[in-house]
Amino acid sequence: MEPKNIKDWINKKKDQRKRLTPETLFDGIVQGDLSALSSGITLVESHNDSQRYAADVLIQKCLPHSGRSIRVGITGVPGVGKSTFIESFGMLLIARGFKVAVLAVDPSSSVSGGSILGDKTRMNELSVQDSVFIRPSPAGDTLGGVARKTRESILLCEAAGYDFILVETVGVGQSETVVKSMVDFFLLLMLSGAGDELQGIKKGIMEMADALVITKADGDNKLRAKLAARAYKNALHLFPANKNNWIPTVSTCSALEKSNIANILDVIEDFRSHVVANGTFVSNRKEQDKNWLSETLKELIVNDFFLDGQMILHLKEVEQKMINGEMTSFQAADELYKYYTNARRI
Repeated sequence: MEPKNIKDWINKKKDQRKRLTPETLFDGIVQGDLSALSSGITLVESHNDSQRYAADVLIQKCLPHSGRSIRVGITGVPGVGKSTFIESFGMLLIARGFKVAVLAVDPSSSVSGGSILGDKTRMNELSVQDSVFIRPSPAGDTLGGVARKTRESILLCEAAGYDFILVETVGVGQSETVVKSMVDFFLLLMLSGAGDELQGIKKGIMEMADALVITKADGDNKLRAKLAARAYKNALHLFPANKNNWIPTVSTCSALEKSNIANILDVIEDFRSHVVANGTFVSNRKEQDKNWLSETLKELIVNDFFLDGQMILHLKEVEQKMINGEMTSFQAADELYKYYTNARRI
């Protein structure tokens, strides 16, 4: 390709981006335009301060059109078959006439910092369906930013008319807690035949689950899956009751054979009927909104601190004093906080 053609292509892309205002993106999103939805999510994921205002305008426009989906968090240890399960479950949903969005919090590349995009390539059948949208998000170095952006992406997907929003976690610790705080239903996928069935999974994660599903219940593994399901069912009786008075279910499935997948959809629909009837569906979402107000405020303050050049210089000075033994970490934190608040008063 000639240099002139490359320049023309770059200029064309710049012109396209300029035309992608919050208003035009919103119009495209509510009309179901996948390109507009992708561009809108790219906008809310941007770390560019100049694009933050445009992202806020877009989110504000989408807000009245959001809230009508069922938000399902899906987690499990690596190798449990999350992507295979999501593909089978997603295909069932579209067969029932639902539109499905999959937001996968993907591990980041250690070289580029970008999303590996592995989940999308593993969902070969699901990813080509017209009524499906799959979007991996790079987890990066921290969960806070990507968690907030995933939550904003949920709002955009709902404005685009998606009925089920499936949020897949990386399955490595803290991500489960933040995903639980943005979904209505939390599904924990488990493996059988991996030693003691009640080891290798945090009790706290089991307590968060609204349903446990033992995956890969096919072939020689069927019996082991049934025994594991029984063990987990017995263990759940030891946990305190949920605030919504829902009793978590335990079942088995084979995404490969597509067996018992429909039962999981029945459980989710029973759960929704239960929490809507007793009022905890709405109260849970309101509680999540309060939580995300607090989390977003913390993120804005932290960003304000660490993006300030003078603060970083002072931080390095204080760190050196701490390393030299001239002050404790508590004194250093107090000194930095006073410096930060005084700087904001000027």
